Amino acid sequence: MLSQQLLKSCSICPRECRVNRIEGETGFCKIAGGIKVAKAFLHFWEEPCISGENGSGTVFFSGCNMGCVFCQNYEISQMRFGVFIDVNKLATIFLNLQSKGAHNINLVTPTIYVPYIVEAIDIARGKGLRIPIVYNTSSYEKPETIELLRGYVDIFLPDFKYFDDEIAKKYSNAPRYFEFASKSILKMFELVGDVVIENGIMKKGVIIRHLVLPMHTNDSIKILSWIRDNLKGRVMLSLMSQYYPMYRSKEFKEISRRITRREYQKVVNFVLENGLDYGYIQDKEAATDKYTPDFDLEGI
Repeated sequence: MLSQQLLKSCSICPRECRVNRIEGETGFCKIAGGIKVAKAFLHFWEEPCISGENGSGTVFFSGCNMGCVFCQNYEISQMRFGVFIDVNKLATIFLNLQSKGAHNINLVTPTIYVPYIVEAIDIARGKGLRIPIVYNTSSYEKPETIELLRGYVDIFLPDFKYFDDEIAKKYSNAPRYFEFASKSILKMFELVGDVVIENGIMKKGVIIRHLVLPMHTNDSIKILSWIRDNLKGRVMLSLMSQYYPMYRSKEFKEISRRITRREYQKVVNFVLENGLDYGYIQDKEAATDKYTPDFDLEGI
């Protein structure tokens, strides 16, 4: 199996820990063999073209290859709350979400599980899965891993967090983040192409998310400049103001608060002045903790 081969010396993400996850060894993500999940439900808080009226069939995976000090989902990403399931159970979860009317299957923090996800999609498609697959990622990815998703993922929903490597290392322990994220996002676009929306619901394409951090608007503008120069008009942008100091963020004075209206408006102005308004600009008032669901094993 693909999973057995790739996880015996794990190099799925940029960290390339080379541990044998099948035999129980763990690397940075602290997840050995198997799939660990925390929740599967109809999610209504994604971008409108993802959630629609029926909701996005969202699966929250446990563990993460990032170490974000401000993670809103730290209970599952850093504390790794969840239960282990196999690929057949994951396929069943996909089908159950489809039967509830989900517009898509939304895989949240899926990077370390890519080989299993591919197998589960194959199983589920053999049993009637037909809705689009959304890959919802931090973008600390290898293009080679994204290539494994060709023909499996219809919509990529990547975060694009940092331009400056020192900031990426400080807040996410993610060396060479921009290098890997930029190459992987270009690979995502290569796989799925231009945005396709039918009756208000996205069927194919890329939405790049960027979360504006306090005191780091210049880094945001560098990220947005890269998007303008490389993918303007080909992908959608989702500019987010919802930063809320959680988890370990209070250890860092400069990010221990929400962004100000002035900070956010500076970034919004850049978006509008550079024709990057194909997508969504979140209201400043979105900076609350309401976007963090209860991780209660629903749907597992």
